[in-house]
Amino acid sequence: QVQLVESGGGLVQAGDSLRLSCAASGRPFSRYAMAWFRQAPGKEREFVAGINWSGDSTRYADSVKGRFTISRDNAKNTVFLQMNSLRRADTAVYYCAAALGETIPRVLGDYDYWGQGTQVTVSP
Repeated sequence: QVQLVESGGGLVQAGDSLRLSCAASGRPFSRYAMAWFRQAPGKEREFVAGINWSGDSTRYADSVKGRFTISRDNAKNTVFLQMNSLRRADTAVYYCAAALGETIPRVLGDYDYWGQGTQVTVSP
């Protein structure tokens, strides 16, 4: 079992930056690929960014490429999402997820554990 707890969400203005954190506990963190998903009101949960177990491979949704950066610190069992140049369209609940294995899935069903989410609201 892996427990994931997100933090760092909040209310910001368009163009601002925000850094999300996801603290993991339970099974060895370094065995899992980690990802951030988001879900806006009335929309399906979507993949935002993912990172492999060692941190040397990442994947991003086209909508966030060049603005968001995912990273991890295996010594601290934490994954981060640095979000720059935020837009109103980035407003959503952001979820951290863990998938056992070496690949970085984009599909929700391929992730084994989920956090409770943290709200990010971007005002005009």
